[in-house]
Amino acid sequence: YLSRIQRGGIIQPFGCVLAVEETTFRIIAYSENAVEMLDLAPQSVPSMEQSQQEVLTIGTDVRTLFTAASSHSLEKAAVAQEISLMNPICVHCKNSRKPFYAIVHRIDVGMVIDLEPLRTGDAFMSAAGAVQSQKLAVRAISRLQSLPCGDIGLLCDTVVENVRELTGYDRVMVYKFHEDEHGEVVSEIRRSDLEPYLGLHYPATDIPQASRFLFMQNRVRMICDCMATPVKVIQSEELMQPLCLVGSTLRAPHGCHAQYMANMGSIASLVMAVIINGNDDEGGGSARNSMKLWGLVVCHHTSPRAVPFPLRYACEFLMQAFGLQLNMELQLAAQLTEKHILRTQTLLCDMLLRDAPMGIVTQSPSIMDLVKCDGAALYYGGKCWMLGVTPTEAQIKDIADWLLEHHGDSTGLSTDSLADAGYPGAASLGDAVCGMASARITSKDFLFWFRSHTAKEMKWGGAKHHPDDKDDGRRMHPRSSFKAFLEVVKRRSLPWDNVEIDAIHSLQLILRGSFQDIDDSGTKTMVHSQLNDLRLQGIDELSSVASEMVRLIETATAPILAVDYNGLVNGWNAKVAELTGLPVGEAMGMSLVQDLVFKESVERVEKMLYNALR
Repeated sequence: YLSRIQRGGIIQPFGCVLAVEETTFRIIAYSENAVEMLDLAPQSVPSMEQSQQEVLTIGTDVRTLFTAASSHSLEKAAVAQEISLMNPICVHCKNSRKPFYAIVHRIDVGMVIDLEPLRTGDAFMSAAGAVQSQKLAVRAISRLQSLPCGDIGLLCDTVVENVRELTGYDRVMVYKFHEDEHGEVVSEIRRSDLEPYLGLHYPATDIPQASRFLFMQNRVRMICDCMATPVKVIQSEELMQPLCLVGSTLRAPHGCHAQYMANMGSIASLVMAVIINGNDDEGGGSARNSMKLWGLVVCHHTSPRAVPFPLRYACEFLMQAFGLQLNMELQLAAQLTEKHILRTQTLLCDMLLRDAPMGIVTQSPSIMDLVKCDGAALYYGGKCWMLGVTPTEAQIKDIADWLLEHHGDSTGLSTDSLADAGYPGAASLGDAVCGMASARITSKDFLFWFRSHTAKEMKWGGAKHHPDDKDDGRRMHPRSSFKAFLEVVKRRSLPWDNVEIDAIHSLQLILRGSFQDIDDSGTKTMVHSQLNDLRLQGIDELSSVASEMVRLIETATAPILAVDYNGLVNGWNAKVAELTGLPVGEAMGMSLVQDLVFKESVERVEKMLYNALR
């Protein structure tokens, strides 16, 4: 499936594709519609058909098809180290002067040039128009940054409003991936006559792993018309395999996805990846490997629709800012949770230091305050100390025996359903106790936390997700039904978060030094841990967030510079320094226009700065 996506050999018909050798500019592949789209096909002289057709063929120098200025721009892009930073390149056909956006990227056998026609009256045709699209994105980012902290829902709502304002699609959604990889629409803005998708859940197989992998590489994907007939790419017989189109803006949708869109009543779409930091605890990984696909911003339109490349690029910039803001919100929430847990752990440890180990269940705060739960219990020496909503003492003893028999090699167990975990007495517990987290503190004794049943309604968008469902790597089948239905999830509690499991494990390690096994005579021996050095370390959230922003800017793969109102450089990241050869210390305070820009570009840059700072 992934191979067919990457090397399918077809493109969308709203543009054309040329592939060339990077050094010679000799054409090695082209789409069938390129001859007509580039005005190379004869229009009124049939006798000239053959000679005209031969203008574009395998081996043609692509520079002969465009004006001298356009060819020079393509040559300049070909030698650029970061070729993507040159996009889009405005080129004109030699014969008709017809304008195109050329979006260039490198592949294994050369360079692919995606040519998207510029529409007459397109506001983004000029340099000023491109600046305007960036200004719109900057304004949207300013709105995100002005939002109060601690409200991810408001952040998502603001993003969909901004994206719809920028692009004009009928429906814009934030689609979040859950831990089991199924998706949920967590925010939506739509045309009033469209059916709402907000709150709907979709199975993981609706967005297969191959597609998720591609979103990590190409973070913006536009399909102009899923009903349009795709165009075949003709390539040189010298190529050993079909041309790689994975990075092409024109790559045609897989037939399965096109049918999926049609079944949903969506003709055009624009999908943007939302990337956040992944697991930073794993050492040795690259920066790319540490990134995680949190979700997607998905735009649907009920009729064909194309968004110009500069505006798509501005949306990608907005998504980067959204991902950064979202990442900080998630980190801040985790820090606040960890801060609460650390404070509770410290108080519990103070009880142990005061020779009162049983105080963790008899005094306040207690182990119930460590994590969110409905009840907790200490099972020690065959006796129980219970708090809140718990099983009976006999049932707790039975659970302990079951854990020793079936999970004897484990230090604990956490589940949102004791029935699913295999506990035979789960039915007798009723709805009062469904979820449990346990921590083994001696060879036979346990701490327990319990959660009650939560009757949660999940609204599925036509197909229920099953955790065991896997992608069929050979063939994908589009769903035909998207009629929403309700599933009431019973006999389950809220799941245990990773940070809660970590807190329980941390307390477990502390208590192992305070509770010893009971010897044969039944004598209890308490050994107190030396915890005098344990202190709660304050967390400065604002400092952490600011440091993260600075780190992301400094380590960004894109060159980022900033100027003040007078046009003097006051920001210069490592990538700019690498590309220009100008160290940060020397660049700071220099005039962007007078000191850093070529003379022939001064007037253009001055106008762009004027428009941007106005």
